[in-house]
Amino acid sequence: MSEEVTYADLKFQDSSETENIQEFDQVGVKAPPAPSHVWRQRALAALILLCLLLLIGLGVLGSIFYLSLKIEMEKLEELQNFKDKLQNNVSLQLTYNMDSLKKIRNLSSTLQEMATKLCYELYQKEPEHKCKPCPEKWMWHEDRCYGELKKYETWKQSDLICSIHNASLVKIKNKSVLEFIKSKKFYNYWLGLSPREDYKSNKDLDETIISSDWFTGNTIDLNGEMYCGYIHYMYVYYDTCTNKKNVMCEKLPNPVKIESILMNEKPDGRM
Repeated sequence: MSEEVTYADLKFQDSSETENIQEFDQVGVKAPPAPSHVWRQRALAALILLCLLLLIGLGVLGSIFYLSLKIEMEKLEELQNFKDKLQNNVSLQLTYNMDSLKKIRNLSSTLQEMATKLCYELYQKEPEHKCKPCPEKWMWHEDRCYGELKKYETWKQSDLICSIHNASLVKIKNKSVLEFIKSKKFYNYWLGLSPREDYKSNKDLDETIISSDWFTGNTIDLNGEMYCGYIHYMYVYYDTCTNKKNVMCEKLPNPVKIESILMNEKPDGRM
């Protein structure tokens, strides 16, 4: 009895074997299963998170750059304002300095004029006063110094001697100089008249102040056949330039030294 196999048992065994065979067939030959839906969602979430982090990072960097740029622009604006203010101050200072320099120059010029006038008054009383702007023993008249050099030379040599003293032969170009020269009664002195090829008769000294013959050139081509003018008391005469006559020169005076006005010492020899 115990060894009897019923139909039901066989049926159950057949059914179990069939399921096992089917299951073996399905498991042994099918491809690996596809990724699950959960893994895809996690990967997408991670990608989205990464993008968000990148966007946040870019936003932070942009904010830092903007703030840095704003700060630098403010500093640059402050520097520009400081530069403009400094330039304005420098410009104002230069303007002030120029005005001050102009005032100082005007004051210096005024003091120089006053000193010259005062020195001239002292010179009238004491011809060799310390403040005199002319060399010793030279005469001072207005804006010129006149010196008799105690020499007897040709016109060309006389002109050269005057040049050595940074001077020139005397020219009479206005009435004030004319009256000064006439008052001294100079005798036989060369004048700074241009040498000429033709002889010219004597004329009154007064006529020379309107003359266009005052010498302005050089004496390179001067020869023995030319005539030069000289003063003889109140008249102007012409003689051959190679003859010898007295030498008298004129030159600009030196500036009057203010500190020397109150000094009565005679100046050292100057020429």
